[in-house]
Amino acid sequence: MKKGGETQAPAERRRPAPPPPHRERTTAKVFVREVRGELKKVAWPTKAEVVTSTIVVLMAVIFMTLLIFGLDYVFAKGVLNLFS
Repeated sequence: MKKGGETQAPAERRRPAPPPPHRERTTAKVFVREVRGELKKVAWPTKAEVVTSTIVVLMAVIFMTLLIFGLDYVFAKGVLNLFS
């Protein structure tokens, strides 16, 4: 019994999910047509947006590289001085 005096009903057996309905395969021509239609809906960035995003990413990578290099150098010198 659970707290409060309520009992749980026995668990019902679950039935397996029915199989998905059979769908016909599309041809390559239909597939390519649908892909082209979907690609027309994509909001492609402008050249200026791509350049700006690339510069931001490169600056972030350079900053993080220098930060990790600096911390590694400082900790390495600290450990070497500790054991010398």
